[in-house]
Amino acid sequence: MKILLIDDNIETSSMLSRFLGLKGYHCSISNDGKNGLALINSNNFDVVLLDLAMPEFSGQDVIEHLYQNGKIKNTKIIVFTASSLKEDEVKNLMDMGVYSILQKPIELHLLIEALCV
Repeated sequence: MKILLIDDNIETSSMLSRFLGLKGYHCSISNDGKNGLALINSNNFDVVLLDLAMPEFSGQDVIEHLYQNGKIKNTKIIVFTASSLKEDEVKNLMDMGVYSILQKPIELHLLIEALCV
């Protein structure tokens, strides 16, 4: 399974990438939304792990671009956030095709569960 991890926090990206590698997943990393979107558009990833809160080009921006061009239908999007989301924000994300929303700090067993379903 090919995974793209998009998070501006380099420590989080490195830790999750190492963990996923130990579990047998191939993980690429992008530390900003624009670069991440470019990688999605030029590669075939099975899953995108996406932080919602990033400067300049947020995870929400990435999702909106993927939704508009129909690419979100072919990729499982799992978002994570340190913020609490309102019910309408969660509904909006799910309506656009987000598969799962995880809270930071990420509980690794919940991440694996989301990847395996």
